[in-house]
Amino acid sequence: MKKFFILLFLSFAAIVFAQPKFSSINSAPGAFSRFGFGARGIGMGNAMSAVTEGNVVSYYNPALAVYQEDNSMQSAYSFLSLDRHLNFLSFTRHFDFYSSKDTSVERKPKGVSGVSVGVIQSGVSNIDGRDYEGTKTGDLSTNEYQFFLGLSNKFSSRLSMGLAVKIYYYKLYQDITASAVGLDLGVIYKYNDNLYFSLSISDLNSKYKWDTSPIYGQDGTTTDNAFPVMKKIGASYNFREIKLLTSAELEISNMDSKVFRIGAEYNIFENMFIRGGIDQIDLANSDRKALPACGFSYAKSFSGMLVSFDYAFEVEHYSASSRHIAGLSVNF
Repeated sequence: MKKFFILLFLSFAAIVFAQPKFSSINSAPGAFSRFGFGARGIGMGNAMSAVTEGNVVSYYNPALAVYQEDNSMQSAYSFLSLDRHLNFLSFTRHFDFYSSKDTSVERKPKGVSGVSVGVIQSGVSNIDGRDYEGTKTGDLSTNEYQFFLGLSNKFSSRLSMGLAVKIYYYKLYQDITASAVGLDLGVIYKYNDNLYFSLSISDLNSKYKWDTSPIYGQDGTTTDNAFPVMKKIGASYNFREIKLLTSAELEISNMDSKVFRIGAEYNIFENMFIRGGIDQIDLANSDRKALPACGFSYAKSFSGMLVSFDYAFEVEHYSASSRHIAGLSVNF
């Protein structure tokens, strides 16, 4: 047995290895991956599963990629308290397919597909490591990742569907690691040019498998911890006359959580947007506090590229400070 006594590891082990079921979705595996993705999504309260305009990412719905107009590269960094970090990176584009027999000048696509790839990185640094006598042994850290690849296809002018493969990797402490592979499925239905509906299901088959034998030897255990399966239904409506995009969604899980989200984005003038939203409106637990958010984006063209600075602020309860997310998007 190694000599190090780590408060973080023991507290995590109390949750992971002592309980086959989790008391809340916040303590369930993969919690970092449910914070949202990037400044735009978080600034709109993460009500993004049916938002098909602007920069999109399959994190919210695998069917979204076909609606990305240009090649889109998005990155974001989160400013969090308690030595935590949360970072985002993604690339999304769509592909038009034409018939070889159509040689007209204004050809219409025979089909449209999309791809979205990305990574979310989260962790905690500056963890105080000590031995059994209380002597400091050094600073420790944890790191957790989600890698995703989303593919989508437009089956008609109204219907698109998508599939995303997600790979998780968690390095908790020295040789204690876990990985998982899961699937997301999504559908988007275009009712008209302004109104869209969405259905999606996330983290099918996602499950961490922990093995503590590298530390405890023969006393170690092997434990499986399944991620909650999330099901979402959403809608978005664009009031084009006043340049206001609105969205809402309801998310339920197999852990009996029922969360409602709303968001809005207003185009003040060309390439300038402001946003607001409320995430985590828990319909099953009135004691859980909602998370209001707001943000903005400003874009400028450089050598054929549209570069956008994105920012979001989100209230974080029970923490020393709230969340600040700064991002950079490039369309080309």
